[in-house]
Amino acid sequence: MVEAAKDFILASGSPQRISLLRQIAYEPKKIMPADICEDCLPHEEPLPYVRRMALEKAQKIAAACPRENILACDTIVAVGKRILHKARTNEEQTKVMNMLSGRTHRVISSVCLINKTGKISQKTISSKITMKKLTPSEIKSYVESGEWHGACGYRIEGLMSGYVCRILGSYSGIIGLPLYETMNLLKGENIR
Repeated sequence: MVEAAKDFILASGSPQRISLLRQIAYEPKKIMPADICEDCLPHEEPLPYVRRMALEKAQKIAAACPRENILACDTIVAVGKRILHKARTNEEQTKVMNMLSGRTHRVISSVCLINKTGKISQKTISSKITMKKLTPSEIKSYVESGEWHGACGYRIEGLMSGYVCRILGSYSGIIGLPLYETMNLLKGENIR
């Protein structure tokens, strides 16, 4: 059964976010990826960065579509105060995997809703993920799989799940959209 579209625009083209929304029966009426500059500001730490990215994505689509409910999200991987951006090459991804190997890191997701009157509501959550110590062959195999393409660090829902020892937080937030927080924001605006 196909759910009727809900009264909001999703400011993302991420297949993971669309799939996650469908899991909770929230089909956006429109999908409009927000193409914004994702560079960090000087000395910007992970939490302010991810909140700013989600807000700027929502604001860009809200400016293009006034008097609409706009939902945006941003998700990052952070090791300490370092933000891991999307790797562009196998060599960059190999460095990322070596950095995550045997450590606990954070995945931070911020979801932002701008309602039809311009009111901004935002929720940000941080999840902790502990990875096993990866062997050089495990790293090589994961990098060669190409599964990490387009993700900040990795995709938890794929091969990487076999290397995760522990998760403390939101699994859906790690994938790219914290569903509990998202549903509460939407219901708060009577989007049901």
